[in-house]
Amino acid sequence: MKQTHSQAPANTAPLISRFRIFLLLFLGWSASSWGATYPLPANGSNIVGQIQVVTIDAHNTLLDIARHYDLGYNEITAANPKVSIWLPGEGTKIVVPTEFILPPRPWTGIIINIAQRRLYYFPQTKAHNRATVVTFPIGISRHNWSTPLGKTRIIAKFKDPSWIVPKDIWEEHHSQGNANFPKYFPPGPDNPMGMLALETGFPEIFIHGTNHPWGVGMRVSHGCLHLYPENAAYLFPNVPVGTPVRIINQPFLVGERGHTLYLSVSRPVDEPDIQKNLSNRATEAVILYMVQYEGPLPKVDWNRIKQIAETQNLIPTPISAGALTIEQIIASIAPEEYKYAPYDIDANNAATPMITPP
Repeated sequence: MKQTHSQAPANTAPLISRFRIFLLLFLGWSASSWGATYPLPANGSNIVGQIQVVTIDAHNTLLDIARHYDLGYNEITAANPKVSIWLPGEGTKIVVPTEFILPPRPWTGIIINIAQRRLYYFPQTKAHNRATVVTFPIGISRHNWSTPLGKTRIIAKFKDPSWIVPKDIWEEHHSQGNANFPKYFPPGPDNPMGMLALETGFPEIFIHGTNHPWGVGMRVSHGCLHLYPENAAYLFPNVPVGTPVRIINQPFLVGERGHTLYLSVSRPVDEPDIQKNLSNRATEAVILYMVQYEGPLPKVDWNRIKQIAETQNLIPTPISAGALTIEQIIASIAPEEYKYAPYDIDANNAATPMITPP
């Protein structure tokens, strides 16, 4: 079951008292209790989580919902294409796409799927404990910049890093009219590197927090992978130096749960013509999965595969013949009232937001 951090409930005072802040600090309550953690599936399945539906009040935005459920901008907007990002409207039903097809095995260390804009961490399993996966949304590289694909490791960790801006990045800002862009950022909540950073073996590629958390799920970086500050606070103490990292760019994911096949299609990254042959590529991904499938092959709905590919539906959608449509599945989910207050302006920097423990 997903464990999530939470803001203060909406029916509480908008600001936490100084006494309560002091109490939390005194008790040593730690961000290590946060996270989007799921038990690894058994019986050949490779899907975790469940779709949720919530009703929203007049104050929250789609981005508040996304951050609360550890989703990125791309995920929450794709799942709710007809809903206003900033003014969803009181009582509006919001689809929360907290169901994920895991990246290809082996499930070890950190796996980052650039196309899916999502990081997966597979902690080492302790004796007699069930294996788990922790997953977070990420901000990825902008156009004309790239993140290396392949295998590397975490080689160092930095708390409160400073940042000497690389020459090419500084020149880019200067050429765009930002003549006052600093060449150096000291440690602190306004540092684009965030307040916690994991260095990979790829040159100048870090997994780190960000001083613009609302950009998580967007194309915002120069190659690094951006996390919500609270997600960086989870990974930093839990991921040891030496942890293997595998970075892939796989927009077509096929999964299985309960003898039903699913397909998820993310927007391809850094391709000249992103619409070219999407249906064929999705079909090829399904065929490849079926070739490796153990047991009787399920029949699939090839027309549904084409539709999912053309609409770039990132929510895992059943493709087995006769299975429920994604619309039917969502309609069958009883909405729950979202009772949390919006993140305030102080949460729009690299600091971990002040929240109450779950």
